[in-house]
Amino acid sequence: MEFGSSVTTVAFWLGALLPLLYLPVFVVGIDSITALTSFLALLTIHVVALVVGHDYPETRSR
Repeated sequence: MEFGSSVTTVAFWLGALLPLLYLPVFVVGIDSITALTSFLALLTIHVVALVVGHDYPETRSR
């Protein structure tokens, strides 16, 4: 396994599992600049993970 495919694999699974972290953010609420910044960082990381993990080969039909 080469480095590029490892990054794609990690990004794919990160993109798949990051939505689990949205629930605590919404339960606690976004009531401060720190919470808003954390939420926007989480959202940005999620979008980047989805873009990078888009070419994960296990999701392609043969």
